[in-house]
Amino acid sequence: MCRCQRTEKPRPGGLGELGHVRIRQHVNPLSPRFLQVPARIPDWREVFRNPTLPLMVDIGSGSVFPCPSFCVYFACFSILTVLLVKRAELWVKELALGNIHFLFANATVSFRQLVLEYPGPLMFVSILCPDPHFKKRHHKRRVVQKLLVDCIISNLLPGGKVFVQSDVLEVALDMRNQFDAESHVLQHIDETDPSKLIDDDGWLLNNPMGIRTEREIHAEFEGAKIYRRLYQKRT
Repeated sequence: MCRCQRTEKPRPGGLGELGHVRIRQHVNPLSPRFLQVPARIPDWREVFRNPTLPLMVDIGSGSVFPCPSFCVYFACFSILTVLLVKRAELWVKELALGNIHFLFANATVSFRQLVLEYPGPLMFVSILCPDPHFKKRHHKRRVVQKLLVDCIISNLLPGGKVFVQSDVLEVALDMRNQFDAESHVLQHIDETDPSKLIDDDGWLLNNPMGIRTEREIHAEFEGAKIYRRLYQKRT
């Protein structure tokens, strides 16, 4: 699911040709250009060296993939915009990585079939700082909708985790309410791991992934708070 529209400003040489992007936020993911039909399912045996590894999916990755520390143990794919797919593919090629794949798709439309066709288990899903779409009539454009929540939960392996965060309280509360509503299936991480520090309102104080996204770094530099929730599927 694309989080924002980016336009290319080339720099000469190597990865730098796709190294700079200008962000234009609040695009309409319901537009036909954002793939209202399911994306083509990759041949996972060609995409990953080992397609039986536990799978991590990042929905709406920004201009820096947020979880390189997971790549040692997980096969990862990220759903993002066309320009960022091109740049990410260059990174993967240059770094000779065999367990990361980037895909342009509409997550709400394509998520279920993509993970159903993957040979290994789905163990982790992240949705980080998605487009806020502030106007009430545009809330239907937000990435976290009940259909996607249901798809994530139904395909997530017991013990698997879902991590969501936003620097916009309204959006964070919307995501929190939708995942909290599935408490019969999901537990907030402080129930299973007391070492995870939370504030008085139940938001995680630290990023559990250990790697911050560009948006997260920028927001915190500007003094904004990051609202984080980490869930684990009941076993």
